[in-house]
Amino acid sequence: MASPARSIPDTQLGLSAGEVQLLRQHQQIALSQHGNSASSRAASHASSQGRVLLDPSSLQALSVHFDRLMYSIQQRWQALTAQTQMATQIQYDRAGNAMQMADAEIARFRELLRQIDELEVEFDKIRRIGEIVKNFRARVEALDRRVR
Repeated sequence: MASPARSIPDTQLGLSAGEVQLLRQHQQIALSQHGNSASSRAASHASSQGRVLLDPSSLQALSVHFDRLMYSIQQRWQALTAQTQMATQIQYDRAGNAMQMADAEIARFRELLRQIDELEVEFDKIRRIGEIVKNFRARVEALDRRVR
């Protein structure tokens, strides 16, 4: 005859009520995945009495379940980490591109200002030449009037 499943009161585990509930849920999942319906019923019975099943078979199933769960969490964490790194790199690249474009626009703007300054200098030269020409013209017209 099989020995009765060992269990302990859940109050002896040092867990909060929520943690005990979570442990019970995972124990049920582990035992149902393990395919041992007798152990699953025993865990249900122990749970209804405020106890947690601690026989070797249920603990082994729970250990395997938590190992799978930890592996799944680790895989998800690695995937999220990779996605975060990729998103960060994309933003870094975009920021770098934006800075390069801004630098290029600043350089273009400075070149335009330099060309405007050159044109202003040329305009001033032309204005002075125009004034000189007007003065010469006035002198030539004055001389022409005197000569006539």
